[in-house]
Amino acid sequence: MTNRYFETQNTDPTINLALEEALLLDDPQMPTLFLWQNAHTVVIGRGQNAWKECRSDLLAEEGGTLVRRTTGGGAVYHDLGNLNFSFVMPKAIYDVSRQLDVIRAAVARFGIDAVASGRNDIVLGESGAKFSGNAFRHTQTASLHHGTILMDVDFTKLGRYLQPSRAKLDAKGVQSVRARVANLKELAPKMTIANLKDALFAAFEEEYGQTDRLDIKEHVAGAQLDELTAKYRDWDWTFGKTPQFDVTLEQRFPFGSVELLLRLKNGVVQTANCYSDANDPELAARLTTALTGSLFTPEALSDKLKDSTYLEDQEVAAWLVTQRV
Repeated sequence: MTNRYFETQNTDPTINLALEEALLLDDPQMPTLFLWQNAHTVVIGRGQNAWKECRSDLLAEEGGTLVRRTTGGGAVYHDLGNLNFSFVMPKAIYDVSRQLDVIRAAVARFGIDAVASGRNDIVLGESGAKFSGNAFRHTQTASLHHGTILMDVDFTKLGRYLQPSRAKLDAKGVQSVRARVANLKELAPKMTIANLKDALFAAFEEEYGQTDRLDIKEHVAGAQLDELTAKYRDWDWTFGKTPQFDVTLEQRFPFGSVELLLRLKNGVVQTANCYSDANDPELAARLTTALTGSLFTPEALSDKLKDSTYLEDQEVAAWLVTQRV
């Protein structure tokens, strides 16, 4: 059974994310690479606060789209100078280092040295500037690893629509969004989206073996695509309900940022909202569930998480117990 390669000329982010999710849920039996582009779009991570990450009103006024993906990580801006890749892999052969090697090998064909950095970035070897952010999702049988490749993105719009927290910028050691990123075309002026796609296909086939170029429309059921597209277009999926809260606790951890919004009554957490750009897309839901119903004391909040089997939860517990609430 040969490997699969798909691409699409569609630039609607709700359809592209639906296509990608359909490939993942279809229980793939072989390595699959899907390349796609979104026009004038901000994509936020599964656990992020849409109200804080993006100037959504401005984006909408200027004809853009805000969507929420199912993977963790932070907010990114997509235009037609950016190329998105999705590795959809059977669990048995999912290997982030091999998948990153495909990206590195592809850009190396243009004379560009790239290295993996931090928890989810690919950066230029010489300058350390980021050109690719990556995020992940797993089912019982398959895994998704997707990311961006900044080839010739309009950075003025990237800075115009994204509003990262000061804590995130300080953690990166820079003073602006633009200072953290670079376009590959600056180093490889002859690079185009078309020849970058060809380089990715060649690198993928070199890494995994014979690969067929296929029509994605023939491999995704129309009814499933419609259902998933409707999810990504749903206001509640993207924004959720505006949270009402009494207390906000926010901290930056090695794995990402965590913001807790707590609604209290008689010293008890009645409702909890958690937002995070951590790569674990389930972190926010776990914290929300664990903290709801807790007494509002540092010790009680910490106790709800300290015995978790997840290291991120334990780190949050260690931080909560130090808070003066």
